[in-house]
Amino acid sequence: MRHCMSPLDFSVDEIDELMGLAADIEENPAKYAHACDGKRLATCFYEPSTRTRLSFESAMLRLGGQTLGFASADSSSASKGESVADTVRVISGYADICAMRHPKEGAPLVASTKSEIPVINAGDGGHNHPTQTLTDLYTIHSLIGRLDNFTIGLCGDLKFGRTVHSLISALVRYTGVHFILISPEELKIPSYIREDVLRRSGATFEEVESLEDAMPQLDVLYMTRVQKERFFNEEDYVRLKDRYILTKEKMKPAKEKMIVLHPLPRVNEISVDVDDDPRAQYFTQAKKAVFVRMALILTLLGIQVDPAIPQPSNS
Repeated sequence: MRHCMSPLDFSVDEIDELMGLAADIEENPAKYAHACDGKRLATCFYEPSTRTRLSFESAMLRLGGQTLGFASADSSSASKGESVADTVRVISGYADICAMRHPKEGAPLVASTKSEIPVINAGDGGHNHPTQTLTDLYTIHSLIGRLDNFTIGLCGDLKFGRTVHSLISALVRYTGVHFILISPEELKIPSYIREDVLRRSGATFEEVESLEDAMPQLDVLYMTRVQKERFFNEEDYVRLKDRYILTKEKMKPAKEKMIVLHPLPRVNEISVDVDDDPRAQYFTQAKKAVFVRMALILTLLGIQVDPAIPQPSNS
């Protein structure tokens, strides 16, 4: 039995297979509409979530399966002191696969050691969010046609952003990916990512403070929020906050086919006037998460859909 705790749980070849399966699901949804008939997904969310929980539920429903679960620790026996290990043992008798989000780093991993069903880490503290990273990879591959030989700018809170750390760790396994790390001094990438991931892999990267200067080089811009609470004083925050708000004006020097991604939720770091720009692809990114999670559910359950299944007529 296999679990998904980190995007690095999958080899590059396996990720390529997942991407291919997600693409086929997106193109031929009817072929997969009954792939999980009789199967149940448990969504065990110990902290609030909109996109992740609903997209997992949508994924299982689109596969013909059913969902059950809870949306906060307060509505589970965790409020009575039950451990995740005990919870997942119980849920193993109710469901065929489990997606777990937890504020404590490593909690889904602990659950996986006691589970009798596959467990998917749907986010654990500031540690990992593997299905977001798989979604990011799939979106990049879908929109620019490759996962190698491109330049990506990661902008905003690079110090605390788990989505940024996971994405860098996944992308360094592909050749020719150049990273431009755009952040204020206070929110630079942690040294362990710089040394143990980027330098150790031989990836090329540069650290800059100016989004405008980096923009013309980028094939992908991955935005994150600069959070006020991360600064030691108000003066530094005020000095820098507007520098990392993406506006129509700042988009002008960007390549015609550059794409803008964001893990969402957005607060004010991307102006709404950018939404109509065809390069703004963050809502497409959120939509594609469903196909990635469908592919992951099928893979972990070991379900293969017969490619010979006839497609419904469009006439």
